[in-house]
Amino acid sequence: MRAVVQRVRTASVTVEGTVVGQCGYGFLVLVAAHKDDSSANAKKMADRVWRMRIMPDEQGRINVALRDYPGASVLAISQFTLYGDSSQRRPSFVESASFEIGKDLFDEFVRELRSLGCSVQTGIFGAHMDIAADLDGPVTIIADC
Repeated sequence: MRAVVQRVRTASVTVEGTVVGQCGYGFLVLVAAHKDDSSANAKKMADRVWRMRIMPDEQGRINVALRDYPGASVLAISQFTLYGDSSQRRPSFVESASFEIGKDLFDEFVRELRSLGCSVQTGIFGAHMDIAADLDGPVTIIADC
C-alpha cells in the first residue's frame, strides 16, 4: 500500500455537492492499494499512520504520534492513482489493485485504524471527490508498505 499523509487543520470531501467526510486537526490520508497487496499490508499501513510522529510537541517540533495527540482525527481517501507510472505522458495504472481488491483493502485500512482508536471519516470509494484541506506546516509524508 501507498499513502500520502498530510497534517491538516481541517479537511473535507464532497461528492455531488454533499460533504460526506471531514476531519479536524489531524491527517488527510490518500491511500492506494497495489495489485499484490494483502490484508497484512492494510493493517501495517494503518499502524504506520497511527504511530507516525508528525504532530507537533509542546515546542512545535515534529515529534508526536497521531495516537498520542488528543482529539486528532483522520480523513481517509482512496486514490488508486498513487500507483500511476508517469514515465510516459499518459500515466499507466496497471500496478494499482483492481476496484474490488482496492475497495476491500481500503476498507480494511479504515477498520484497522478505527480498531486502534482513531476517529476516521472517508470519502466514497470510486466516486469523483472534491477535497478541501487546510494544510498545517505543511507536513507531507509518503509511506509505502
